[in-house]
Amino acid sequence: MLSLTGVDSFYDRSHILHGVSLSVPDKQILSVLGRNGTGKTTLLKTLMGLTDKATGKIRLDDKDLSRSPTHLRARSGIAYVPQGRQIIPDFTVRENILMGAFARPDGKQAIPDLVPVLFPYLMANLNRPGGLLSGGQQQQLAIARALAAQPTVLLMDEPTEGIQPNIVAEIEAIILRLNREEGLTIILVEQNIAFARRAGHVFAIMEKGRVAAGGPAAALTDDLIHRHLAV
Repeated sequence: MLSLTGVDSFYDRSHILHGVSLSVPDKQILSVLGRNGTGKTTLLKTLMGLTDKATGKIRLDDKDLSRSPTHLRARSGIAYVPQGRQIIPDFTVRENILMGAFARPDGKQAIPDLVPVLFPYLMANLNRPGGLLSGGQQQQLAIARALAAQPTVLLMDEPTEGIQPNIVAEIEAIILRLNREEGLTIILVEQNIAFARRAGHVFAIMEKGRVAAGGPAAALTDDLIHRHLAV
């Protein structure tokens, strides 16, 4: 289980997360919802140790990661698929994927066996610069890079944002497979409420850097959505 207890997080003097407490049961999906600017991305960055300062407790199973640097959190089993993909455009597809392998506990530089199964296009274009891929293909590449770290927990920040509609369903199916068949625990920041409901076992709604509501997916009612998410 991944858990946060009383977590506050900061960028310089800006206090973004306020007393956030969450838990994600093993091999389940937590859907994180909220309007823009409510702290969803900061939540994921805090889990990876990518904000300027954070207090409170972050635990993964029996490990206290609260003060661990980012690379040790990655080697503990947490991988991050950031908003906007953040692939390196001049690196080849192969080089981008293998960047993730530096976080493997055994240090082995290899493309995971799952990547050819999920992303045949990437395997057919390993020597192509990542910057020449479409948005959907770059999202596939970002997921493949994260899988190269052999994670047990996957953090995904709006993985269907800005992707051509014909690829969105494919990305959604991959996310479900990674959880249902491969057993990955996933924290999914998602604006698509229908998919968040369908994918998540549990949910959390962020508002002003706090958890405004949460619980099992069945408790994500239309009333909560209207109250906290309607524009």
